[in-house]
Amino acid sequence: MAPLALAQEAGERPAPRPAGVEVLNPRERVPLSWIIDDSTCLVNLNRFSIPQFAASTPGGGTYTHDWRSMPYEIPDEFVLRFAQWSQREGVKGKYSIVPFPALVGRVDRELPGWTPKQLADSLALVRKEIVPQWDIHPEMITHTRILDLKTGYAVEQRGREWMENWDWCKGRGVDEIAAYIAYGLQILKNADLLCEGFTTPGGFGAGALPELSKAAFLAVREVYQTELPHYFRNLFAKGEESVAPRVENVSGLAGDDPKAVVSIYACTGDWTGGWDCRQEPEVDLFITPDLSSGRMVEVIERGEPAVLLCHWTGIYFNGRELGFQAMQEVVRRLHARFKQVRWMTLSEIARYWAAKELSAIEVVDGGLTIQAPYACPDFTVRWPMPGGGGVALGGAPLREVSTWQSMEPGTWRRDGEHAVACFALAKGVQALTKLG
Repeated sequence: MAPLALAQEAGERPAPRPAGVEVLNPRERVPLSWIIDDSTCLVNLNRFSIPQFAASTPGGGTYTHDWRSMPYEIPDEFVLRFAQWSQREGVKGKYSIVPFPALVGRVDRELPGWTPKQLADSLALVRKEIVPQWDIHPEMITHTRILDLKTGYAVEQRGREWMENWDWCKGRGVDEIAAYIAYGLQILKNADLLCEGFTTPGGFGAGALPELSKAAFLAVREVYQTELPHYFRNLFAKGEESVAPRVENVSGLAGDDPKAVVSIYACTGDWTGGWDCRQEPEVDLFITPDLSSGRMVEVIERGEPAVLLCHWTGIYFNGRELGFQAMQEVVRRLHARFKQVRWMTLSEIARYWAAKELSAIEVVDGGLTIQAPYACPDFTVRWPMPGGGGVALGGAPLREVSTWQSMEPGTWRRDGEHAVACFALAKGVQALTKLG
């Protein structure tokens, strides 16, 4: 296994489950989700961040973009069209709101270049049209230069180690990293946006992945009192490495306040045009026109959550919307190829994986007793139950169905000598009993 996958501490786990007992995907469907990075209110992050990246890199590096020709704004009209499309198609995922985008201005105060009403209207649009389908994450604070938390201004240093995207975390402790994350979260809380997690810009956390994981829990719990924080940093765009979420730093499973943080992994690269709009979209890398192959096909067929990655700047693509067109085509192909899938937000996936890994399950008289540290909708479990009879949850019979297509909370089906049940898992102890 790659070192990246082992950098964080797993923490506690329940006792091994009896043979034949398996927590399946929710409703027996593979989770899908789409991660959108570099989004925020109004500001086209590229135009303002590229010169800062160049100034922090010796000789300007590869940041030779003609950023002055880029639009300074990604308009709310586009945000609305995107939101309406995702609602029609049922697409869910994560949408960043960079709190202090490239030092242009804070979304909880003002964005110089836009009126207070324009900013207020943009935030209202996110709350009304984006939030129902998408988790909101801060992407650290500025996505460019490190902020001095005491002054609220960027630090004087301009090297790569003083950019959020690169090496700042290396050698820093949990509390310092947590305070930095919490600052960005607090800005979004001030703007009346709920966040159960955050996204790291670029390589934020490099050299301090165990500390980042612990800081993630502390920061999100401090600002939002979130029961189960999560974060997105890592991805595997190819290979056999598992892309399932990592449930990390687990403690207190026996008590009333369990602690855990979930690291969500993406399974693709950004093949919709990239963050800087330098690449043409490569839809076929996600899924080919004949629907037979591509990274998404590979991951879905092995049953792991298939989380796609893109950047909002590339979706808008300097007004050409090439990334958005690519995104729409990917979704069209996925829906044409797969039926046994389910779009979910990152927080929904995180909660399901925590319940899946951390619930203690015992077989009792042909049924199950489940000790769950977290409540979870659509919890789906399979266990040996030979012979006839039915299944009840807490004494109330579940409705029997014949196929996975009919599985929903409150149902069960027979699968050979096994039973499969789907129900709303409650925190604490629940019993699935065999009837007859």
